[in-house]
Amino acid sequence: MTQPSPSGISSLSPAGLDALEQRLRQDLQWLCLPAKSWVPRIERDGQPVLDVAIIGGGMAGLALSASLTHMGIQAPIFDQSPAGFEGPWATTARMETLRSPKELTGPALGLPALTFRAWFEAQFGLGAWDALDKIPRLQWMDYLRWYRQVLRLDVRNRQRVQTVSPRADGVAELELVDESEGAARTYRVLARHVVLATGRDGMGGPWVPEWVHDLPSTHWAHSAHNWNGDSLRGKHVAVVGGGASAMDAAATALENGAARVDLLIRRSELPRINKGKGAGSPGMAHGFSALPDEWKWRFRHYINVQQVPPPQGSTLRVSRHANAFFHLGAGVRGASLREDGRLRLETAKGPLAADFVIFCTGFRTDWSQRPEFAALQPHVRVWQDRFTAPQGEEDAELAESPDLGTLFELQQKTPGSCPGLERVHCFNYAAAVSQGASSGDIPQVSDGAQRLARGLAAQLLTEDVAHHYASMQRYAEPELEGHEWQPAQFPAYEDEESSPRSARA
Repeated sequence: MTQPSPSGISSLSPAGLDALEQRLRQDLQWLCLPAKSWVPRIERDGQPVLDVAIIGGGMAGLALSASLTHMGIQAPIFDQSPAGFEGPWATTARMETLRSPKELTGPALGLPALTFRAWFEAQFGLGAWDALDKIPRLQWMDYLRWYRQVLRLDVRNRQRVQTVSPRADGVAELELVDESEGAARTYRVLARHVVLATGRDGMGGPWVPEWVHDLPSTHWAHSAHNWNGDSLRGKHVAVVGGGASAMDAAATALENGAARVDLLIRRSELPRINKGKGAGSPGMAHGFSALPDEWKWRFRHYINVQQVPPPQGSTLRVSRHANAFFHLGAGVRGASLREDGRLRLETAKGPLAADFVIFCTGFRTDWSQRPEFAALQPHVRVWQDRFTAPQGEEDAELAESPDLGTLFELQQKTPGSCPGLERVHCFNYAAAVSQGASSGDIPQVSDGAQRLARGLAAQLLTEDVAHHYASMQRYAEPELEGHEWQPAQFPAYEDEESSPRSARA
């Protein structure tokens, strides 16, 4: 739930959410938003076809749906989570606060009254905003719930996608299971374009070394899994990794009473500088997608190699516990189950015993973890299909990323093998090497959503250009009704000799 304003902070009286929402409605009215619907309604097989179907109701999906709705384009969201629990914020995320600076405008789409700051100050006042360091994670989720509600976005919860099937007749077909009423019901939806706004693990899922799958599932979890910190009380926990998620997982275990937590970090030093911040600018937000391939690869590979350091606050959240131990240069090479039921981890510094292991080893593009997209995988062109990394800059993550077009669209590896594939758009983390950080990161999500929305609007217009031309020809609303003027008698022509002016001269 939303946290109250800290006591004792002097501030102007908060105006309240009602006043903010009234201002937002006025702003939208002044901007003539949302636009009237203009995309022609079509049917296939006797079934209505959506303009755009968005899979995923997290921050990126909400921002894109809002952008499209403001342009008069039908864009419902289908999300498998219960209402209000879309994305990681109230489920698998474990940080105390967001890692981004509080001033970033996130999915506000250029509307001041739609920013987190406006939402926060309306409830708690300017003094509370000035005192706020970073945005509490659960408060950010509250803001996104409000964002969805105040914009009246069409989000359909408990709808699980089973397959995405492009077709050659100008639509894509989704098979979904409606789990909202208890008994599952399978149905299909047709849409002219489908957007995969599926977050950090958008085209894959959590990655762990192959040998981990030989361990009992009761003895390990990935940081992205939905595990309960209470289950670690009194246990010796090993955390594999040294990034932000590792700090969050370790702190969660410690705060829930773990007897000991050992962080096993492959590097001999934790990275100190977030190099990605050094590339943050409007130029990168709007221009990255137009860079030559060599520069796209170079930027993303450098960030991957340098790695993002864990936030200082997250690291201190762990180190303040006397039973937390940081082991640098202690990469894990394997593990096995001992006779006493504990795990033996083989590290670069020797063996370590643990009751439970949390792998904070990131995500990979891995189609086997996304069966709903599996039929697409053989046809999707990835970067390694057409780009050879410079020597010394090889990068498996980038090589396996989809090679996207200008509208974030998937492209065919073999032309003609999957007609309609370009109607599926990848607006998630897997787009980073093609499109930059505009498909899910808080700093650029509005830029990415608006760019994709404008591109989809242009595409829909192009596809229906004959219809729109015919509509223009049929348009018959008069500007003038015929009574606004009276025809005048045209004056007779006067030559120079007979004109009064000549006589006076």
